[in-house]
Amino acid sequence: MVLFRVRDDVGAASIAAAVTTLHDLGRHVGVVSWAVERSLDERKGVIIAQDGTFADAEAFREWRSSDAHREAADQMARISDWWVADWEQPAT
Repeated sequence: MVLFRVRDDVGAASIAAAVTTLHDLGRHVGVVSWAVERSLDERKGVIIAQDGTFADAEAFREWRSSDAHREAADQMARISDWWVADWEQPAT
């Protein structure tokens, strides 16, 4: 899960492009579920939430090391600050 706090001076077109880029990251092999949404509450600014689930730890590592992920991270670094929470859920 990642929460992106978009900087206040970023325009609507850049935000829309970022959301599209983040959506596209969910097309990677090994992604089981993927959601990218803007927070409904924008009193503290624009927040984009990204929540992804991967088939296994190896799928996550491959996704994280992909060119698409690096390019998205570069794009998001130009317009936002973010907080990441990665965890592995034991199989039940």
